[in-house]
Amino acid sequence: MSVLTKILATLDTMAPADRQIGQFIVDKPDEMLRLSSVALAEQTGRSQSSVVKFAQKLGYPSYQQLKLAVSEARVQQWQAPPGMVHGSIDRADGYVAVQQKLVAGKLAAMQQTMSVNSEQTVARVLDLLDQADRIHLAGVSASSLVARDFAIKLMKLGRNVLHDSDSHVQLASAASLGPRDVMLALSHSGTSIETLRIAELANEGGATVVAIASLRDNPLSAIADIVLHTASDEDDVRSSSITVRDAQLALTDLLFILLVQRQADAGDHIRKSEAAVAALKLDGRLR
Repeated sequence: MSVLTKILATLDTMAPADRQIGQFIVDKPDEMLRLSSVALAEQTGRSQSSVVKFAQKLGYPSYQQLKLAVSEARVQQWQAPPGMVHGSIDRADGYVAVQQKLVAGKLAAMQQTMSVNSEQTVARVLDLLDQADRIHLAGVSASSLVARDFAIKLMKLGRNVLHDSDSHVQLASAASLGPRDVMLALSHSGTSIETLRIAELANEGGATVVAIASLRDNPLSAIADIVLHTASDEDDVRSSSITVRDAQLALTDLLFILLVQRQADAGDHIRKSEAAVAALKLDGRLR
């Protein structure tokens, strides 16, 4: 997981002193790499001990190890393609600027989402999905659209999938889940009341709860047995969860592709599904 992404995602929940240090590192990572802990303390108006404690809170024994992590993150950090502008969309932006910022924002959200989820965590989720008797997909609003898309993909693999856009139906379905079932709950904020209750019901029945939520501390992640993270820098102008949806779709598509690789008869199931749809279309044309 990129330390820069982690700092950015948790800035809002940091204490004032930590937030000031974290904001400086996120805004000026290259300058931070040239500074000693004393110099960074001077730049941020904080004490050297505050800088060292900040590193330790992130899981690094020393400031030098934090610098190493930031250096590695800078090497791996996604850069917008030539000619592409990545930044907040302003109301005064022209047509071309909106195009470029929108596409760059989508690409950044997907790349960052991929970077914050370890291969080991994804593998654990795949194991759970593989072994589940039933897979319930939960989400409301835009997350419901992503849940539906993933449900259709899983059905094409012959999996026993439960999903409905009506949250009341989702609640009833979640109440029937047991220890051999998996609940996959999507909510970027992790605070959706309906999704939280659905996840709680699944948990009470003994089902394994997998959350897809942001890096910030949130109630859904606290309920879940395992968490996959989405990264997004959604702002006020893009108020319809545009990049959040792209991040969720990228993650669920990754899970689907990896499941296809695991499942020996995946191709047969997908071909049967396509043949059934093709036959229906042909029947409609003949009529």
